[in-house]
Amino acid sequence: MSSVNNHNNSHRGYQNTHDTTHKQKRYTVQRTRTDIIPVKQQAPKSISNANKLKDSHKTPVRIIPLGGLNEIGKNMTVFECSNDMFILDCGLAFPDAEMPGVDIVIPDFTYVERNQEKLRGIVITHGHEDHIGGLAYLLKKVNAPVYASSMTIGLIKHKLEEHGILNRVALNVVEPRKHVKMGCMSVEFIKVTHSIPGAMAMAIHTPAGVIVHTGDFKIDHSPIDGEKIDLGRFGELGNRGVLALMADSTNAERAGYTQSERKVGESFERLFTRAGNRRIIIATFSSNIHRVQQIINMAEKTKRKVAVLGRSMINVMATAMELGYLNVPKNILIDIETVDMYPPERLVLVTTGSQGEPMSALTRMAMHDHNKINITPLDFIILSANPIPGNEKHVTKVVNELLKSGAEVIYESMYEVHVSGHACQEELKLILALTKPKFFIPVHGEYKHLIKHKKLAIEMGIPKENILLSSIGNVIETDGTKLQIVAQAPSGRTLVDGLGVGDVGSIVLRDRKHLAEDGLIIVVVGLRRGTNEIVAGPEIISRGFVYVRESEEMLQQAKRILYHKLKSCAPYELREWTSLKVKLRDALFDFIFDKIKRTPMILPIIMEI
Repeated sequence: MSSVNNHNNSHRGYQNTHDTTHKQKRYTVQRTRTDIIPVKQQAPKSISNANKLKDSHKTPVRIIPLGGLNEIGKNMTVFECSNDMFILDCGLAFPDAEMPGVDIVIPDFTYVERNQEKLRGIVITHGHEDHIGGLAYLLKKVNAPVYASSMTIGLIKHKLEEHGILNRVALNVVEPRKHVKMGCMSVEFIKVTHSIPGAMAMAIHTPAGVIVHTGDFKIDHSPIDGEKIDLGRFGELGNRGVLALMADSTNAERAGYTQSERKVGESFERLFTRAGNRRIIIATFSSNIHRVQQIINMAEKTKRKVAVLGRSMINVMATAMELGYLNVPKNILIDIETVDMYPPERLVLVTTGSQGEPMSALTRMAMHDHNKINITPLDFIILSANPIPGNEKHVTKVVNELLKSGAEVIYESMYEVHVSGHACQEELKLILALTKPKFFIPVHGEYKHLIKHKKLAIEMGIPKENILLSSIGNVIETDGTKLQIVAQAPSGRTLVDGLGVGDVGSIVLRDRKHLAEDGLIIVVVGLRRGTNEIVAGPEIISRGFVYVRESEEMLQQAKRILYHKLKSCAPYELREWTSLKVKLRDALFDFIFDKIKRTPMILPIIMEI
């Protein structure tokens, strides 16, 4: 029986792409905190319409984005009305080059923690890591029920199980067009198409009016599972009156339409023929169940067996099969342990690693570090994903290593082995046309994406003054008549490093960068107790600074300078260790910089003997 069928359904990975092992150390978390500050110093950014609603006394609603604006990932938004509050999504982001050693980045939960008595629930649009990756961390701090589609709930279960809190959280499956009551508000789930099954948009019914949040979406008229986006419901809401639209801006720079996932299936058909008698290895996002379904369909058509590699790929496929999102013919899946029993022309391997993740299955194969699969000239490898910005170098390295092993690698966009899960400009315009919102707030994207989406909305006839470009932490308030930023909530980022909660902050990151760039020098001095006579050292230990054997003369000079600095100190100065450490550090810094123009971290250690 295949490893997918037998797996215990644990799950991890950004957009379910990672197949990494946990670091065996404690999590450390840093928060950037700010107090909630009313905007009083200047006139608030106000958005108004000449056709104001007759009722100007509606209960105001507040929208507080805590992530997902002016950035990719870490999506999280709070909706608040009177004494009721709910959260839409709670995701993570990848650390950037300025965060060495950090595993993931999640939103700052300070505002939610301070107002948790108002919290009525958490709704999730879909199961990608940038929308659910921070959920377990949040649920360790607050108690709230979670609502999502069956596929999304299945993926959330794995994450909560990993964190040991599954039994503490109420998980609720919600079907499309169903409503969930959130105090004085209610949330309606609307079916959308995306690159993962079970994606939903949200219509938030509030006293001030209806707010539509698209989540991540595209308009695919021929989806693999036949579950089309519910454009009719968007139109119905638009005809009744939509107060504000919050729409995905990820692909706002791209003209035209996003291609259907079936386009990838057509490419697979051509490439399977081209592979001939070679073994086929396909790396893709584990969350893209529709793509995995097409791979399985082509394997069945060409009489090949399918083996699955990568923990996240196994987890997601197992969940999708259990919930009926993935249809796998009998006897087509085989265990990875049995692949040597089949000739290359009978095999398809589906694996993680399309983003060049260091510990992923494909990367380990490329580096000849996988204990089951060796890459040979009899392999035909397809990278069915475009590199996420920032991952290009990792992907290129993996491709180069695979090519060195003699395999043929298909990775160029010309082969059409990947399509986006996000709407392009014409699809964004269609949602604007259907919903006819009074106000518009572009979300989910960097600033350049939000600006482009704003321009599209203006082209669609929405007045410029009715479009709000917000930032995380802005408290946006509307009473149905106007939309304005009225305050600033605590916001920022939480850095997670390891398996516990701690204090990695800006100072720690600064030191890590310093160590990475310039190395470390430790100066050790032993002083006799009472007399403060120098009895040992100064000794110099270097790490990541210079190769000691080739720099012995310079290090000996440094020792002499430090010795003379110590001898020149008055007896009372030798008793003031803090001041003495500064003197040693400054003397050594000046010498090294004058000598080789480097600035290593210098750590003096004084021992009393």
